[in-house]
Amino acid sequence: MHSIPLNLLLIIILALTFDFINGFHDTANAIATSVSTRVLTPRAAIFMSAVFNFFGAMINTEVAKTIGHGIVDPKFVTEYLVLAAVIAAILWDLITWWWGIPSSSSHAIIGGLIGAAIVTTKSLSDINWIGFVKKIVLPLIISPVLGFVFGYLFMMILYIVFAKVHPNIVNKYFSKLQILSAMWMAYSHGSNDAQKSMGIITMALVSAGILNNFVVPDWVKFACALAMALGTSFGGWRIIKTMGIKIIKLAPINGFAAETGAALTIQFATHIGAPVSTTHVISSSIMGVGACKKFSAVRWGIAKNIVIAWILTIPMCSLIGGVIAWVINLIV
Repeated sequence: MHSIPLNLLLIIILALTFDFINGFHDTANAIATSVSTRVLTPRAAIFMSAVFNFFGAMINTEVAKTIGHGIVDPKFVTEYLVLAAVIAAILWDLITWWWGIPSSSSHAIIGGLIGAAIVTTKSLSDINWIGFVKKIVLPLIISPVLGFVFGYLFMMILYIVFAKVHPNIVNKYFSKLQILSAMWMAYSHGSNDAQKSMGIITMALVSAGILNNFVVPDWVKFACALAMALGTSFGGWRIIKTMGIKIIKLAPINGFAAETGAALTIQFATHIGAPVSTTHVISSSIMGVGACKKFSAVRWGIAKNIVIAWILTIPMCSLIGGVIAWVINLIV
C-alpha cells in the first residue's frame, strides 16, 4: 500500500466509508420487516443481515462493471472526479439517514459520478447516456414496479392458499419462513449494493495506472464486503422504523411476501448488471403487499415522501458532485 498515491488511498478509504454507511443506511432493506413482525430480535436480525450481506458481496461483479466503465468514458476518469462522486454520495446518504428517508445509495453514487464528470470534463458528451438510460434509468423505473407487482402477487397467492388456515398456525409457520426470506434479501442486498464501491475503487485504480484493465481485484471484493457487513452490524434504526412500521403494519406472512418479491427482483437486476436500489424495491414490495391486504392499509403519505426521495436522489447528487468537483478543481 506504500506505493499507492495519497489521493488514491483517500479514495479507497472514502469508498469503503461509503460502503460502511451504505450498510447501516440500508440495513432496513433486509431486516425491517423481520424486526417489525418480531420474527427476529434486532440484534439477531442485524447479525444475520451482516453475514449474508458479506457473502452476497463476494459473488458477482457485473454491477461493479456498470459503475466502473458503463457510465463515464474511462479515458476521462480521474481520481479527483471519483473523489467528488464518493463525497457527494456519502453526504446524501447521511442527510437521508438523518431524516429517516429510505433513499438509494446506488443512485447517490451514480448521480455523484455524473455531476462530477460533467464539471470535470466541461462536456455532456463524455457520459454514456445510452448506457445510463438502459442500465440506470430503466431499472430505476422498472424495478420498483416489479417489486410492487411481485409483492402484491405473492401476497394474493398466499391469501388464497391459506384462506382457511387459522391465523395462529399461519403466523407460526411464516415466522420460520420469514427468516429464510430475510436471509435471501440480505444476500441480494450485498450482491448488488456492495458492488458500487467495488466499481468506484477499481475505476480509481485503473485511472491511476495501477490496473491496466477493469477487473475487480480480490482484495477489493473482500474489503468492500467487509465494510458493508460492518456497516450493517451498526443498524439504521431511523429507516428501519420507516420501512417496518410507518408504511404498513406487517404480519410474518406479509414480511415473507415482501422480502421474497424484493429479493427476486434484485437478483434479476444483479444478473444483468443493473445497479438497482434495494431500498426502492423493498419499499415498493411492502406497498404491494399492503395494497393486496387493503389499499387503504398503506400509509400513502409516507410512501409519497419515499417516492420524492427516489426522484430527487440522482439530480441532487449530480448537483452536489458537480459542486465538489468544482471546488476540488479550484484547489488542485
